[in-house]
Amino acid sequence: MLGRLKALVFTRVVPRKFDPTNYRGMSSDSAAQIATFASGCFWGTEHIFLKHYPPKENKGILSTKVGYTGGNPLVVNPDYKSVCSGATDHAEAVRIEFNPSIVTYAELVEFFYRTHDPTTVNRQGGDTGTQYRSAIFTNTPDQVDIAKKVTAEVQEKRFTPKGQKIVSEIVAAGKWWDAEDYHQLYLFKNPSGYQCPTHRLHW
Repeated sequence: MLGRLKALVFTRVVPRKFDPTNYRGMSSDSAAQIATFASGCFWGTEHIFLKHYPPKENKGILSTKVGYTGGNPLVVNPDYKSVCSGATDHAEAVRIEFNPSIVTYAELVEFFYRTHDPTTVNRQGGDTGTQYRSAIFTNTPDQVDIAKKVTAEVQEKRFTPKGQKIVSEIVAAGKWWDAEDYHQLYLFKNPSGYQCPTHRLHW
């Protein structure tokens, strides 16, 4: 977390020509679905999904938002400072709007596992705390079944042979709160900003 705080304090935001995604905003397509994942610092989670599924290349992801979810339901409008304190129990997460006819939910779940360490409790790299937990927040009953199936497959193929166990939560999505504007697409706007080293392709 110290690295991220330094990035916020010392990174000069430079206006850039910015087109990682050709964003269309939230789609009006009634077939679009939502996937919600937490895997540590939400800057890196959003960044790696969009690097590999840029909307302008029609790979299935339509738009993303980073924000806070999974916390104390009595807490309204949590902000970055309160979430980082751990007091609200919210996770930093990314909310992905996707077209399931192009990319399936199962593929996104597997990609989630590929791009962080799902075997550490409340930790990714040097970032520790409940806000950095690994979690799949499901939005439909079908997503629950798919998430559990993919998790079991990834566990057996990737982690059991190494004597490791996936600790990622699979829980129903609750209230979503968008993070502050400066967090949105942060690493596209600030390429030298802090990035958790676990946010990479692990296989």
